[in-house]
Amino acid sequence: MLRRLLAILAGLVIGGVVLVAGAMTIAIIITYPRLPSLDALTDYRPKIPLRVYSADNQLIGEFGEERRSFTRIHEVPQLMKQAILSAEDERFYQHSGVDYVGVLRAAVGNLVSGHARSGASTITMQVARNFFLSSEKTFSRKFNEALLAFKIEHTLSKDQILELYFNQIYLGQRAYGFAAAAQAYYGKSLNQLTVSEMAMLAGLPKAPSAYNPIVNPARAKLRQQYVLRRMRELNFITADQYEVARNEPLKLARPTMDVSQPGQYVAEMVRQAMYERYKDAAYTQGFRVFTTLDSEHQRWAYDALRAGLIDYDRKQGYRGPESFVDVAGMEGDEQAEALDDALSEIRDSGDMQAAIVLSAKPSEVRAYMRGGRVAVIKGSGLDFARRSLGGRVSANQQLRRGAVIRVRANAKGYWEIVQMPEVEGAFVSVDPRTGAVRALVGGFDFNRSGFNHVVQAWRQPGSTFKPFIYSAGIERGITPATFINDAPLTVPSDVGGQKWEPKNDDGKFA
Repeated sequence: MLRRLLAILAGLVIGGVVLVAGAMTIAIIITYPRLPSLDALTDYRPKIPLRVYSADNQLIGEFGEERRSFTRIHEVPQLMKQAILSAEDERFYQHSGVDYVGVLRAAVGNLVSGHARSGASTITMQVARNFFLSSEKTFSRKFNEALLAFKIEHTLSKDQILELYFNQIYLGQRAYGFAAAAQAYYGKSLNQLTVSEMAMLAGLPKAPSAYNPIVNPARAKLRQQYVLRRMRELNFITADQYEVARNEPLKLARPTMDVSQPGQYVAEMVRQAMYERYKDAAYTQGFRVFTTLDSEHQRWAYDALRAGLIDYDRKQGYRGPESFVDVAGMEGDEQAEALDDALSEIRDSGDMQAAIVLSAKPSEVRAYMRGGRVAVIKGSGLDFARRSLGGRVSANQQLRRGAVIRVRANAKGYWEIVQMPEVEGAFVSVDPRTGAVRALVGGFDFNRSGFNHVVQAWRQPGSTFKPFIYSAGIERGITPATFINDAPLTVPSDVGGQKWEPKNDDGKFA
C-alpha cells in the first residue's frame, strides 16, 4: 500500500515537472521572438553632456540631464571592476546570463528569512532591465529579463556587457556610470580612487538613494564595508589592503553645484550658442567646446572682481542676517536634520558659506554649517557684524538663534562673518592682437544671478569714449605734457550759418 502511494506521489511530481517544463518551453517559444531588438546595445549611443573647456583644457561648464563620461572597459582599473563584481555578480564571467547558483542561494535565504530579502539579478539581467524593461516586481518582467539576458549573452562578449553596465547604470547625484560618479562624489578620475572609494561606488547600484554617501553617510558606510568584505573573501585585495580601506575616513568632494565656478558666465554663453545651432542635441551628443579663456587669468579676474565688490559693500556696513529658520524646541538629530534641510536650499558662493546661528553672544557666535560642522566666531571675526549683536537694531537685523548668515575662513584660518554684496560688477580681458577673450566675469555670483553684465548690460557712454579720443591725439603727436586751452569754444558751421558750442549735459561749459 505504502509502495503504491509513493509511486502515485512520484508520478504526480514527475507529471508536474513535465507540465511546468512544457509550459515554460511554450512560453519561451512564444516570447523569445517577440523580445526587443538589441540595436540599443550593439549601437550604443549614451547621452553625453555638453562640456566647455578653457584654452588650457580646464573644464569650466557641463550641461545635460545626465552626467556621464563614457569609458572603455579596458581603461577601467582592475580593482574597480573587481569591486563591482564583488558587490553585484561575482560569477559574471562564469554564467551565461542567469546565475543558477545565485538563484538557489537567494531562494534558500528568502525561504529561511520568511520574506524576499535578496534577488539574483546578474549584471547581464540588470543591463536588460536598464535598457528595455521597467523595474516592476512581477514574474512576467523577471521572465522576460532572463530571456533577454540569454539573448544579450549570445550577441555580445562579457567585456562588452560589462562596459554597457559600467557606463549606463544610475548612481545618484545625476551621475550615470562609474566614471561620472567618481567625479560627482570624490572629484577624481577612476585611476585616482582608493580601494575604499571604489568599494563605496560599487555599493551604489543596489539602491543609489539609500546608499548615497552625501545624503546617508552612515548607511553608505555599512554597504561599503560589505563590499570590502566580499573583495577580501574573493581574494581581490590583501588583508592589509582590507584593513587600510576599512578604516579610511570618508572624504567627499564638495558638491560642485554649490560652488561658484569662475567660468560659469562664459560657459553659459557657449551653451546658448550651441543650443541655437543644435537644439536639444547639444546636451546629449558629447560636444566638447574649447574657449579662448586662460584659466589662470580667469581665476585672477574672478578673485579680483569679488574682492573689489566685497570691499565696497563692507564699507556700507552689515545689513543683518539673510533670513531666519525656526529651530525652537529642536535638539540633537532632529535639529541637525532640520538645519541640513534648510541649508540644502541655500547655495554657497565661493568661500562664503551659508550657516545658521545656534547661539549668539557679544563675545562669541556659534553657527551650524553643512554636514554638521560648527563654526565658532570670536574676536575680530565678529567686528563686521558686531552692531547686530547689540540691542540697538531691529529684530530682522539681530544675530540670534536661527539666523542665516555667511561665514568664511580668513587668512589665518579663523572664521569671520561676511555678507553677499548687493552691488554688482563685471570684468573682461581681451587680447588686442587677436580679439581673444582671456578672462570674463559677468557678475559677483552666477548662481545668484545669471545676468551677464559684460554682454547683456547697456552701458552709459560717460567717459568710455575718452580712450579713443586720447589714443587718436597721441597718434597725432599729443603727449601727457601737452597743454590744451580749455576756454569756451565755438565752431562755425557752413550749414545755415549755425555755430556749435560743446557743452556738458547740464548745458553749461566747464
